[in-house]
Amino acid sequence: MRDAEAELNLPPGFRFHPTDEELVSYYLCRKAAHQQLPVPIIAEVDLYKYDPWQLPEMALFGKREWYFFTPRDRKYPNGSRPNRAAGSGYWKATGADKPVTPGGSDRAVGIKKALTNWIMHEYRLANINRAAKKGGGSLRLDDWVLCRLYNKKNDWRGGGRWRTPARIRARRA
Repeated sequence: MRDAEAELNLPPGFRFHPTDEELVSYYLCRKAAHQQLPVPIIAEVDLYKYDPWQLPEMALFGKREWYFFTPRDRKYPNGSRPNRAAGSGYWKATGADKPVTPGGSDRAVGIKKALTNWIMHEYRLANINRAAKKGGGSLRLDDWVLCRLYNKKNDWRGGGRWRTPARIRARRA
């Protein structure tokens, strides 16, 4: 057990397995509104500065999946594409955006996207005007997105399969 996990002082058998709707409607909305969470169970980490196998040790809680709040930047100053470069590789989107809707509703409160074999489910708020953040030369696309991270093969210590840009691959050869 990591020190941060021990400091949470949670009862035996505690599980943190929120639904997509809970992640967006409760955790991400509160974070975006600068409200405190009752239990500090999701770490704030800039995921794009690290390789995925480095991240589990930075999480505040979890053994097989980990949760993080992270900022999201633009790839280009005037564009809307997110910058997915991270550590020695990059996160590759593996599917279409999926709306996150409250039970019985057709109105999306968030959007979920899956990225690479090291799976990152990225949750961002729906109906946010991202064009307003383009001013001032800032590359910031979203102040906060919430990410669920896990490895499909459950082998995170060895690094697993990770997308490496061709120029980095060529240097290693």
